[in-house]
Amino acid sequence: MPQTTPPNALKDNSALPGAVPADAAAALIERVSEYLPAPDIEKIKKAIAFARVKHEGQLRSSGEPYYTHPVEVSLILADMRLDTSTILTAILHDTVEDTEATLDDLKKEFSPEVASLVDGVSKLTKIESKTVEGKQAENFRKLVLAMSEDIRVLLVKLADRLHNMRTLHHVPKIDKRQRIAAETIEIYAPLAERIGVHAIKEELEDLAFGHMKPEARESITARLSFLRSEGGSVVGDIISGVQKILKEAGINAEITGREKTRYSIWKKMQRKNVAFEQLSDIMAFRVVVDSAAECYHVLGVIHSAFPTVPGRFKDYISTPKPNGYKSIHTTVLGPHNQRIEIQIRTNDMHSEADLGVAAHWAYKNGKPPSPDELKKFRWLRDLLDILDAEKKPEDFLENTKLALFQDMVYCFTPKGDLIELPNGATPVDFAYAIHSNVGDRTVSGKINGRIVPLNTKLTNGDQVEIQTQKNQTPSATWERFVVTGKAKSHIRRFIRQTQRDQYVQLGRAILQKIFKTEGYDYTDKAVSPAVGQFKTENLDDIFAGIGQGNIVGRDIFKILFPSHRTEPSVKKIPGPSDNFERARKDSNALPIKGLIPGMAVHYARCCHPLPGDRIVGIVTTGKGVTVHTIDCETLETFADTPERWLDVQWSDENEKPESHVGRLNITITNAQGSLATLSTVISKNGGNITNLKITNRSTDFWDMFVDVGVGDTRHLNDVIAALRATSCVMSVDRARGR
Repeated sequence: MPQTTPPNALKDNSALPGAVPADAAAALIERVSEYLPAPDIEKIKKAIAFARVKHEGQLRSSGEPYYTHPVEVSLILADMRLDTSTILTAILHDTVEDTEATLDDLKKEFSPEVASLVDGVSKLTKIESKTVEGKQAENFRKLVLAMSEDIRVLLVKLADRLHNMRTLHHVPKIDKRQRIAAETIEIYAPLAERIGVHAIKEELEDLAFGHMKPEARESITARLSFLRSEGGSVVGDIISGVQKILKEAGINAEITGREKTRYSIWKKMQRKNVAFEQLSDIMAFRVVVDSAAECYHVLGVIHSAFPTVPGRFKDYISTPKPNGYKSIHTTVLGPHNQRIEIQIRTNDMHSEADLGVAAHWAYKNGKPPSPDELKKFRWLRDLLDILDAEKKPEDFLENTKLALFQDMVYCFTPKGDLIELPNGATPVDFAYAIHSNVGDRTVSGKINGRIVPLNTKLTNGDQVEIQTQKNQTPSATWERFVVTGKAKSHIRRFIRQTQRDQYVQLGRAILQKIFKTEGYDYTDKAVSPAVGQFKTENLDDIFAGIGQGNIVGRDIFKILFPSHRTEPSVKKIPGPSDNFERARKDSNALPIKGLIPGMAVHYARCCHPLPGDRIVGIVTTGKGVTVHTIDCETLETFADTPERWLDVQWSDENEKPESHVGRLNITITNAQGSLATLSTVISKNGGNITNLKITNRSTDFWDMFVDVGVGDTRHLNDVIAALRATSCVMSVDRARGR
């Protein structure tokens, strides 16, 4: 039989991870009988029999009958005193995935509720993605959707993963063990922390750590054993010393000492880049009292008795963590003049610290979650927003890891609501955490009443206020500094949609030009037959494909008019005058509008076109249109593909001026202050050096390329004229073909 453990602790069912009691089913019945009524016990017995029959003949990697696994998962959940439906789900969670049983069978034999929960836990059996990462991502998408409907799905999944980790050493392939361990560290342990189930979170981390870094884990284990043998009296002295001062203050408290987990010790060693011997707070001491008022009384007594360590005090009672965790943490210099961390909490807080959402299970009383309980699961809404924003499963999984696997800062809205964000978060991350619409419309932010740049990093306790405008849209530059998965996914979705709109517009213009060249009137109706030919959903997909360069516009025309014969033309290498003539003849040239990075139009780096230059566009696969000056030598390589040429011109709309890069070839004297003078002259004439490359150094002169941000060719010519009038500049010309 399993050994007895404290009421709030999860019971490890064996001395060795993965071992199964002689009769796991009997152990489960004994445990659930402590808190469930007799009719529910009969349902559980029925489920055990059902699973045993369905899994008949199936074995685990350890060689044990497969049905023992779901029973062991149920034992973990029974320690958390979860409701009947959750226990039944755990017993049956693999029947639909791994046997001929169906969800209809579970509805008929048990209940629609149990069938729905089992469906949420089950993995997808038919996945289109062929990669391991794709399958993992698809499974996780389904889990997120299911647990957003019922958080019990996540509890069963975590218990399932915990027992699988306890038995992972039976899996023969090392790479598979390490992949499962990495997935556990990156996804399931953070999920356990988010719902406050710290006992499961810590065991998952420790077991995964053993497979990912076995040598490091063994080393820390050996050192902890040495400390126990050498410093056992020290721990006792600290407990008795704290007990004594609390008794003198009239406080009745339970005090325990607890080692930090091997994984948390290793993480701290990595984070601080220190050796094990340099860590001073490997032990944490807990003081458990009856009321919150006594918690603060204990804090005052301890701070009066021992010197405090600055910056190591956190009050999670007045400001609980979003997952409901409450406790006071403080670090003091203890009786032996060494740092000791003390956690102060009530019995109820202690129970929730280990079991989280399961400590006060709403389903036991059939009551819906309260508003305060729903706040704890705000992060689930964020995951759903990421799920909605990301098209590729792999992107969703990556941004989900960003949302989960981070140390946190806690900030407040002007109304006092607490927002949890990862370290390094900015006002833009804060805005998206409030609501995706707030993030999309953000124009500025205030931290503690002061307007700050949007890339400012937030710190604990900041009050953040976001200003929005109705017509504001996300900036592509935000993606460079935001850290939350939700913010990244929404910004990327906006860029993708804007980019697609540009591709659609460009593709339609290309087809219209081809129709006009061949003497046909263009209509969308005339192009619609191509949708079926290319197996796309609509015309916009056709246009976007042409705009991206993935579909050739003339191929579309040939499909629509198969009998049409284009007049043959003599091949000719175009020169600058030909290119200009090509651009001049078409009165329907496409204007180039203000763009953000990643859009459908790009400026060629070989010639650095500027407003005022005569230009031509080339359709480039995967990039849309690349704009060249008409005298660019690169254009000769496209002479044989006239369908890729587009007539474009600079927009004359009164938009906000856009900065363009003009490249200069400069020779300056090798003298003190020459570079400073060069920079000053360019700056005084409204230019901005964006890049500088020295191509040749000699005793007397330096040759270099300088990229200058300017508005147009006239602006660049002003900069060139000013440089030519500078004594240290020997020569300056606009660089071509570089």
